[in-house]
Amino acid sequence: MKVKTPLLWMALSAMLAGFGGARAQTPAPHAFAASASAANAAVQVQDAWVRTAVAGQSGTGAFMTLTAPVDMRLTGASTPVAGVTEVHEMLHEGDTMKMRAVQGGLALPAGRPVELKPGGYHIMLMDLKAPLPAGGTVPLELSFVIPPSDVPHTQILHLPVRAAGSNTANATHMHMHTQ
Repeated sequence: MKVKTPLLWMALSAMLAGFGGARAQTPAPHAFAASASAANAAVQVQDAWVRTAVAGQSGTGAFMTLTAPVDMRLTGASTPVAGVTEVHEMLHEGDTMKMRAVQGGLALPAGRPVELKPGGYHIMLMDLKAPLPAGGTVPLELSFVIPPSDVPHTQILHLPVRAAGSNTANATHMHMHTQ
């Protein structure tokens, strides 16, 4: 017996509705295209590094250049070396520089490099659990969404730790895993 696709989706939706109590709905056709895009949407990461942190220092930053293959937003980050990890920006307000979390995510236009650097956009690692000496490595998971359906996408990086102003030649080597 041949089952028509809408009937199959209705059956799957009914099954899924029993898990977690939420009502499952038949996915829209564009959701499958967006999911396929997410699976292949590895963001190119260049010159990534984390600034060193000494004992007693509660925060530091991660810096890199991100180039997305499709329009995306960087919505967050996480790492086991910090209690809190956020996407931040530095702003001039009058004569004062202020730092704050980016609300709604940082736009990554398709094919255009977006630089996360000291004094600008960056990943802020706060409530550090231990010092981060030069020569170490920090695992960092970046979280993205792909508009308009906000399909989630993550990438795991392993960033070298170095002092600010040191040679960036070694900073381009990192390991990356896409999920």
